[in-house]
Amino acid sequence: MPPSPVSDARGGWTVRTRIVIVITVVAAVAMLSVGAAVYIVERSRILAAVDVRLEAALESARALVAAGSGDLPWASSTAALEATVIRVSPDDNTGALGVIDGAAAFIPGVPLDVDLQSAPGFVPHVSAAVADSPVIGTYAEEGVAWRYLAAPITVQGSPDPTRVLFVTAYDLEGELAEIDDPARVYLIAAAVALALIAASAGIVAARLLRPLRQMRETAARVSARSLAERLPVHGTDDVSALAATMNDMLDRLNDALGSQRRLLSDVGHELKTPVTIVSGHLDVMDADDPDDVRATRALALDELGRMGQLVQDLAQEAALRGPSPLRPEETDAGELVRQVAVKARGIDGALVRLGPVADVRAVIDPARITQALLQLTQNGVTHGGGDLIIGSRRRSGMLEFVVRDHGRGVAPDQRERVFARFHRGDGTDARGTGGSGLGLSIVSAIAQGHGGSARVQDPTAGPGAEFVLAVPLSDDALAPDVVRARGATIIVPPRPAPPATAPAARTDKD
Repeated sequence: MPPSPVSDARGGWTVRTRIVIVITVVAAVAMLSVGAAVYIVERSRILAAVDVRLEAALESARALVAAGSGDLPWASSTAALEATVIRVSPDDNTGALGVIDGAAAFIPGVPLDVDLQSAPGFVPHVSAAVADSPVIGTYAEEGVAWRYLAAPITVQGSPDPTRVLFVTAYDLEGELAEIDDPARVYLIAAAVALALIAASAGIVAARLLRPLRQMRETAARVSARSLAERLPVHGTDDVSALAATMNDMLDRLNDALGSQRRLLSDVGHELKTPVTIVSGHLDVMDADDPDDVRATRALALDELGRMGQLVQDLAQEAALRGPSPLRPEETDAGELVRQVAVKARGIDGALVRLGPVADVRAVIDPARITQALLQLTQNGVTHGGGDLIIGSRRRSGMLEFVVRDHGRGVAPDQRERVFARFHRGDGTDARGTGGSGLGLSIVSAIAQGHGGSARVQDPTAGPGAEFVLAVPLSDDALAPDVVRARGATIIVPPRPAPPATAPAARTDKD
């Protein structure tokens, strides 16, 4: 049964819904912030304008009292107050009255928007607040909010009462109500804009997420048996780059699964033969014949040993192709090659000579390089006659480790395939040579782990084959003596002691 697509609603909301919500919330916060800022600024402006108009009313009252009645001064403070209250210029959301001895005495000659006597506590409050100078204050009690001016009027030589109050006030709620209608219009317009933003965000999110939905559906269809699905790539944006990356990933998965199938097929083929041999000999073995039992036992142990070696080599190759197969360190590559030549002389059938050596330092894994060169040495003994030359050289920014034999060589059409797993060439196979067929594959894995490659080619002169393991060499690679002069540390494994009975023909000379 194919895997079912993962629900879009996993975890509650879909990605599209979350995008729309986030965009809408951000836009709403931005609009509310702008609206609140404008409202606060406008409110402050209105309140400041109220104070300015109260100060203007104070100046008008002063001018009116100073002008008198006609060309004569006011006969009394009460007459001046009455004239001031009656002649006050009406304004929206204002009220005015005169106060004598703590009580309202005069009202304007025309109706005003605010009746200052509607709040019984207002006149006593104002009377108590004013001394000898005008006062601008706020009365916010009894359900009203008034900003008022209370100015005392005194006419020299006036009969009692000699001191009266002129009072005018603005209804702050009425003044601020002038911006309520624009605020309501703004809120309605903002709501409509948010609806349009949410709709646009939903459409855009759906278009942007369509490739991701296709990726999810493709991933749901992909299985170990079907890796042929690929995502369409349109454009050059980030989503298209992601689709291309996923296609590359599917290609790598396809290659990995193909390699796994080939490995399983090769392993099954390799294990089938020894199992068949052991099973066949056990079936025909005469349990009553001790000689037959011993011979069958020896054969079974030999085949089981070969199977064990195969499994060990497979595990080693898998480790080399793992995430961190190497432990590179700064190494004296020339000294390493000389040590490998000494070690290689201990291989049965090997006649090893030391060729030209590049005395450079390199960041490599000396143990793995040693393993690869010894494997190439064993391969040269098995297939190249055992007369070998081991050396190294610098070429085109690479450090090349070379093992040359003097055998029949490798046909050009076989040079790429000899490093394949379980490859058999020239009529030989792992069983006939006692190997697992993984030696050169391990050498190739070691080279690739270093970022290099392994190859086989014809030598410059003479018969045989030249196996080359090439690894990158840094631009600042220096000779060991130069490195020591600069105080650097070069790590080299201890030099092993040469075999006590090494053949005389095995020298370090070419």
